[in-house]
Amino acid sequence: MRVTVIGAGYVGTVTGACMAYFGHVVTVVDTDGAKVAKLAKGETPIYEPHLPELLKDAKARGGIDFRCDLSDALAESDVIFIAVGTPPLANGEANLADLEAAAHNIGAAMDSTRFRVVVNKSTVPVGCGNLVEALVREGIREAHPSAESTIRFAVASNPEFLSEGNALADSLYPDRIVLGAEEQRTFELLQQLYRPLMEQQFEAPAYLPRPSGLERVPVITTTLTSAEMIKYAANSFLATKISFANEMANICERVGASVKEVMAGIGLDSRIGARFLNAGLGWGGSCFGKDINALLHTAGEYGYRARLLEATLEINRAQRLLAIQKLQEKLFILKGRTIALLGLAFKPGTDDLRDAPSLLLAERLLQMGARVKAYDPVAMGACRQQHPDLNVQYCSSAFEAAQDAHALVLVTEWEEFRQLDLAHIARVMARAILVDGRNLYDPVAARQAGFDHTGFGILLRAASVLSRVAVEPPPEIVRVG
Repeated sequence: MRVTVIGAGYVGTVTGACMAYFGHVVTVVDTDGAKVAKLAKGETPIYEPHLPELLKDAKARGGIDFRCDLSDALAESDVIFIAVGTPPLANGEANLADLEAAAHNIGAAMDSTRFRVVVNKSTVPVGCGNLVEALVREGIREAHPSAESTIRFAVASNPEFLSEGNALADSLYPDRIVLGAEEQRTFELLQQLYRPLMEQQFEAPAYLPRPSGLERVPVITTTLTSAEMIKYAANSFLATKISFANEMANICERVGASVKEVMAGIGLDSRIGARFLNAGLGWGGSCFGKDINALLHTAGEYGYRARLLEATLEINRAQRLLAIQKLQEKLFILKGRTIALLGLAFKPGTDDLRDAPSLLLAERLLQMGARVKAYDPVAMGACRQQHPDLNVQYCSSAFEAAQDAHALVLVTEWEEFRQLDLAHIARVMARAILVDGRNLYDPVAARQAGFDHTGFGILLRAASVLSRVAVEPPPEIVRVG
């Protein structure tokens, strides 16, 4: 099939690459000429593991090209994905300017040669399917007033569920595909498009092997409104799970329990599940906060106050500042101290700094008169470019960041940081204080390495008890320590 993707950002590039890998002929359109030129040369403007390899394979299988002009690409397309950004406005509402422009331009470029489906891939507020349809029709009327009745199209919602750092696996082997539309022929066209994915009828790339036992991906067909709501509900629930884990961590610290053991214990309940229950500095990134605020705004338009979602945001905001509080408890005065941050990206596997806890920590520490050093294996270039006024010292390694620092804050749980020689690092610090913002390190081992270690919801007393648990538990006991 012929596919056009509008927007060469994170979602658009990954979507286009995967569609071409399935054998479709894909054109990705973006107004940013520099970005288009870079992608045309096989270079990626974003960091995502294996994306360059997938783009190369996509060109060989279905074919993918990148352009700035929409007209020629759309004339031959069966499906047009809108994958533009919808950043938040000051009041929490989603900024739909790019979405509206894309929909209007699609209408202006339409012709009557075939039936087409315009797909909202962007995360958009409930009701945007209707908005896109109206704007496409407006573009048709303005550009082709005499042909309006002969141009056939429909609008669908197909939300993405990509996790940065794991986006390609999420796209090739998703938990589900959600299709929202109002007409049967729209579903039929989209199911034809997605058949290789639904039935897993494609050769898995060597660098992204297919999970064992995956033979078919579930498909949910629903209305436009429900599909839009599914995306917001999913992200809101995941963010709420993390905030719940952090709330429990704060109680665990006060009563002497270990939040890691508590979350492991409840995560084994099939009704709850173990994922997204890691306590620490809280979540960041471009999705959770934006989507919760957009949903709160929508609820408010209908006279409803979503108190649980408000609490999810508030807990996450407060959690980041706990790292500052823990530093004050150890150092008392932060003015003139040197604090090293390990990690800048909001999560491992990406260079994305949007709503990253590291930025708030660095800004607050600098305001308090501290000196800040930082090291991230991927995101330092992005941080320099996007935050040129952030007065931090960028270091070439975790070891350099730790030298002469009074405290170390683990912000992003990169695999590289799991392998650090903690004893070696503790010896070069002015004060060997470790605030473990992701509960990455075993507290007892960190203390043995010479660190004054503090985590989130994990006290040394609880960790010491756990270290004495029998190594070989009876078979009927599930070991969580």
